[in-house]
Amino acid sequence: MEKTKILGFAGSLRKQSFNRALLKAAVELAPGDVEIEVFDLAGIPPFDQDDEFSMPEKVREFKAKIRDADAILIATPEYNYSIPGVLKNAIDWASRPADDNSWEGKPVAIMSASGGMLGGVKAQFHLRQVFVYLNMHALNRPEVVVPHIGQKIDQDGNITDQHTRGKIRELVEALARWSQKINSR
Repeated sequence: MEKTKILGFAGSLRKQSFNRALLKAAVELAPGDVEIEVFDLAGIPPFDQDDEFSMPEKVREFKAKIRDADAILIATPEYNYSIPGVLKNAIDWASRPADDNSWEGKPVAIMSASGGMLGGVKAQFHLRQVFVYLNMHALNRPEVVVPHIGQKIDQDGNITDQHTRGKIRELVEALARWSQKINSR
C-alpha cells in the first residue's frame, strides 16, 4: 500500500514557533503509512496580482507540493482573532490564477496552539471559512487546539504533554483516513 503524503506548514515564520512544534510532533507521531513533508512559508513574497502569471519560484514550488500531496495539515497561530497574514498570503498565492487553484478538492486538517486559554480557535474558524471558497474538504474532528502551550513544550521545541501528543497523532491518523475517502471519489 502506498503511503499517504501529507504536506504540512505553519502559519508562522518564527523559528521557535509553537505551531512549528506541533508540526514537528506530527512528523514524529505519524504512523508508518503516512509521510509528512513540512514546507516553510518563509520567502513567499506578498501577493501581487500583477505577478500571478509570472510567479516567484518559491510560490511555484509551494503549488507543486500542494498538488503532489494527498492532504494538507496546517498549524496556525491566532493573530488578532484571525489567521496570520503570512498564512493568508500563502493561501492566496496558491489559489491563483483563478483557473489554477492548487487547493481544489484537497482534504485538509488544522491544529493550533497559543499561550492563551483559547488555543487558536478563532483562527481555525476563519480558516475553515476560507476553505469553503477554495473547495477544500476540512476534517472536522478531532480538533487539536492547544491552550497554554508554554506549559506543554520544552526548550528544544518538543511537545511534552502526552494528551496533546495523543491528539496530534489522532489528527494525523484521521486526516490520512479522510484523504483516502476523499481521494477515492
